[in-house]
Amino acid sequence: MQKKFTLEIDNPCSENFDKMIPNISGSFCSSCMKNVIDLSKKTNSEVAKFVSENKGLNICARLRRTQLEEEFRYNETSKINNLKYAAVLASVLLTSNVSGQEKESINTEMQVDSSSYLVGKVASNQNSFDDVSIMMKGRFLDAKTNKPFNEKTFPKFTLSINGSKKVKVNSKTGDFSIPITILNKRDTLEVIIQGPNHYLSKRIPFSIEDVKDHLLLQDIIVDEQELSQAVIMVLGGLGINYLPEKNIQKT
Repeated sequence: MQKKFTLEIDNPCSENFDKMIPNISGSFCSSCMKNVIDLSKKTNSEVAKFVSENKGLNICARLRRTQLEEEFRYNETSKINNLKYAAVLASVLLTSNVSGQEKESINTEMQVDSSSYLVGKVASNQNSFDDVSIMMKGRFLDAKTNKPFNEKTFPKFTLSINGSKKVKVNSKTGDFSIPITILNKRDTLEVIIQGPNHYLSKRIPFSIEDVKDHLLLQDIIVDEQELSQAVIMVLGGLGINYLPEKNIQKT
């Protein structure tokens, strides 16, 4: 049976997530003595899997604002059906083993015509889609003003491009310098912009022809409204709103 639900946080917490004690699943809040699960970087399927595995628990979570507008789905399998499948599988395996033991081994001989084979070195046909390591330098700018973002409103930004390590953006000048890896046939770069209260992932256009001596000079320009909508909400009790089954469409 497919379950469909939305998320909510009725009473957002004002605690600073970055000052909490990090752990595997999120961070520990010393104010309320609870673990805060970081769901802000997870995909919809990962969030749905987490909810299905933690039903009925009192959870504090960190979410992106956009996740509160999403609908999530997961398939709930009946425990009775699971037992039936397990019993059938055990029966099949047992029958297979018994049948295998009852059969006598048969010796077969195969004659191979060596004239049908060629002997020599194997050559691989490789396309020129090799990874290229370069240095990217530029400025992180507001699309409207073409200037760095207000450091009071948007402080301490970091950038990650194509899965690279995060680097800090100069809050006053917007300058950044980051080593990245690309495919020489790729025409976009995947950029992750992150701050204390923001998380934005987007693709920007890119051309390998702009790279000179393993250096790419390119600014990253983002609309302030787009960045404002990527606010991360820091926990409260995580609410799960299950939608009526009659509204669920089978796919």
